[in-house]
Amino acid sequence: MPAAVVSIEKVRESLPTYKRDEFDTAVKIIAMSSFSGIDPFNPQRMNAAEIAESANAYMHGLTGDEIIERADSMLRERRAREREQALRTLNRLEAKQANAQRDQERLAQIRIDNARYYLATSPFGALEPVIELAVTNGTDHTISELMLRGLLESPERDIAWVDQTFYYVISGGLAPGESATWSLAPNRFGPWGNDQIPRNAELSLTLLGVNDANGEPLWNAPPLTDSETERLTSLREEYEGIRPQTADSGASDD
Repeated sequence: MPAAVVSIEKVRESLPTYKRDEFDTAVKIIAMSSFSGIDPFNPQRMNAAEIAESANAYMHGLTGDEIIERADSMLRERRAREREQALRTLNRLEAKQANAQRDQERLAQIRIDNARYYLATSPFGALEPVIELAVTNGTDHTISELMLRGLLESPERDIAWVDQTFYYVISGGLAPGESATWSLAPNRFGPWGNDQIPRNAELSLTLLGVNDANGEPLWNAPPLTDSETERLTSLREEYEGIRPQTADSGASDD
């Protein structure tokens, strides 16, 4: 190792002064490229012995100019790998976004024709919450279960009385082209049974998912997360109009 340090210094001194900084950077890049997990684009401080020990095998027999050229080549290869990985990530995120949009369009074929909330009086005189729901199945599949988000609001209140996700199992299923109206009975001891909810409260229902006749989910491709959306926007800006010749959308992007 001491001999390697001396050798590196001799090669450095043999170079013109204006090339020595470039040589120093090249040695650091070559040295740290041999350490897994260290980014050669952001070289950290290392002592001469560590640099020499790591880089000696990569630089043995090279002149100063050849060392600079090798470091440049290593950086180009690294940038090419990072570019390919970024483009794979871009393709994967675009495919995920397209799948989510496609599934949302298919899900929209199941229409919520009417949704109404009210409190009814049970035979025992207690107030019972009721959700009245009318749905039309415009898809080619029989559906057996709905996943819904219910939002119950009143104009004079900033906070919703109820914001809850729930499931409704369709007895006998709903065939393609069929419409049906159901009266759902939420638990009166839960948020839907709050006797402070005013009569003018309005219910809005959003269809989040459906199951087919076998109970299997239909069109449930997940949307992009906030971080994925941000990453996709950044990659599109950086690689606009660029796509790899072949892309493996299943490759890791971490």
